[in-house]
Amino acid sequence: MPELPDITVYVEALERHVIGARLTGVELRSPFLLRTAAPDPRDAVGQQLLAVWRLGKRLCFEFEHGQVWVLHLMIAGRLRFDASGKVPRQKTVLAGFVFEPGALILTEAGSRKQASLHVYASRADAAQHDRGGIEVFDCDWREFAARLRAENHTLKRSLTSPAIVSGIGNAYSDEILHHARLSPFALTGKLADAEFERLHASAVTVLTRFTDELRAACGDGFPGKVTAFLDSMAVHGKYRQPCPDCGAPVQRIVYARNETNYCAHCQTGGVVLKDRALSRLLKDTWPRTLDAQARKSGKDS
Repeated sequence: MPELPDITVYVEALERHVIGARLTGVELRSPFLLRTAAPDPRDAVGQQLLAVWRLGKRLCFEFEHGQVWVLHLMIAGRLRFDASGKVPRQKTVLAGFVFEPGALILTEAGSRKQASLHVYASRADAAQHDRGGIEVFDCDWREFAARLRAENHTLKRSLTSPAIVSGIGNAYSDEILHHARLSPFALTGKLADAEFERLHASAVTVLTRFTDELRAACGDGFPGKVTAFLDSMAVHGKYRQPCPDCGAPVQRIVYARNETNYCAHCQTGGVVLKDRALSRLLKDTWPRTLDAQARKSGKDS
């Protein structure tokens, strides 16, 4: 799912390509995309796009007569820009929004069709999508700590909850926790001030770094391959690969359709956290430390 760095770069690209341009056409290809009955997005045809901004992991578009679109790309939704103004006939295309400079094309891979478009008459109406999470760049570590301490959850859950922290999901939470040298299962109610200060600094550092990296890759164009798995990431998507800081194999916890990646050496004092499915299967033979894991791997080989 595109997170704060990806959405930020999308906003910047949209500002370069379509801000101030007039909308000339709307093509809705999927019956699942539009989640509101009124107003109709086609009512904005002929109007200028005045502003684009990020709201959590959503993109917001405001037109000159006040209509606001709220677009959530979910896991597989992506945007691309075609200067020809043509909307291709492809199964993955959910919609085409044609502007004077070209077409903004919304695609979604797979069959789940989770991406959504909500259309409102004003910014005030669209604000209902603000889940209330704190913005990492708009607070100091004390404000950040107060928000996370308000509910005693694991750090992984708190960082990825849009009601607690805005714009962070599965991928960047892994990178932030690795940078901060904190366990994804550490409870917010038990963290010391120094750990919260370190966590906030890591969040700022990691999100800035990846935003700059994506911005550089995009240049003056439009984001191409938007993915949650970047080669430059330290642990996310790097299961069994060596941690770039210590060389220990990256660990994985799988749950539902998500997974948490972490380094046991750097983040949990060498303790291998239990995977809900695999640890139940292995029971007493579950390797609880990196040393035990290494011994088990040696026997298996």
